[in-house]
Amino acid sequence: MAFVTTLRRGRRRRASGLVAGALVLVALAWSVGPAGADVAPGNVPYDGRLVFVRLRYDMARSLAGGFFRQDVKWAHDYPRAERNLMKILEAVTHVNPFQGPNGGNVLALDDPELHKFPFAYMSEPGFWYPTDAEVLGLRDYMLKGGFVVFDDFWGDHWRNFDAQLQRVLPGARPLPMGLDHPVFQSFFDIETLEMPGPYGPPVEFHGVFEDNDPSGRLMAIVNFNNDIGEYWEFSDTGFYSVDLTNEAYKFGVSYVVYALTH
Repeated sequence: MAFVTTLRRGRRRRASGLVAGALVLVALAWSVGPAGADVAPGNVPYDGRLVFVRLRYDMARSLAGGFFRQDVKWAHDYPRAERNLMKILEAVTHVNPFQGPNGGNVLALDDPELHKFPFAYMSEPGFWYPTDAEVLGLRDYMLKGGFVVFDDFWGDHWRNFDAQLQRVLPGARPLPMGLDHPVFQSFFDIETLEMPGPYGPPVEFHGVFEDNDPSGRLMAIVNFNNDIGEYWEFSDTGFYSVDLTNEAYKFGVSYVVYALTH
């Protein structure tokens, strides 16, 4: 899963200030679109550039009807979250990401195209219920070097997330992460993991490591009791404070850079 890019090294402290300035660019480019308005976009073919990949999945069968049929969980914050994050990424690094109208690609977990992209994002894994083929597809992706961000879930939703993760990686144990892990210094020097979460309980960061070895390869990061995708989505509206959305961008940019360099 080769991906050749040039990243801006150093000046990380200076780049922190650029995030706030880049928000102006995001605001100028913002267009309104509800998360579920278009959940089958045209994807762009791989051309060597970074593309934000959002993972599409089936919900638990017990939730597939009624209200939840209209609430497409994997599409929460789509497409503005990825559009905004990619604009910030381009503004503060030398990465030249794809920036089409949808911000990135939407792929099923067993789509062979997934292996062309090093970074993938899943929203609301508390409702994730993959088929056996999708289980195998995501397993292959993660074991072959793909990096996954699980975001936007809280409380009892952990039970389903963990149950499906066990299907993908039997025996995997998401381990609590500390600020000393390289993912939190891969671009920005993140100073604290105690960011305010939208759900009330304290946010938690967990890592899924190869062979459950915290000194080994980080295959996935789990943002529990958190929703950094929502902070990306609404960063240009004033709904959340600039300080908070800036912190969310620092995590997002650092996750992408980590995926490109590990």
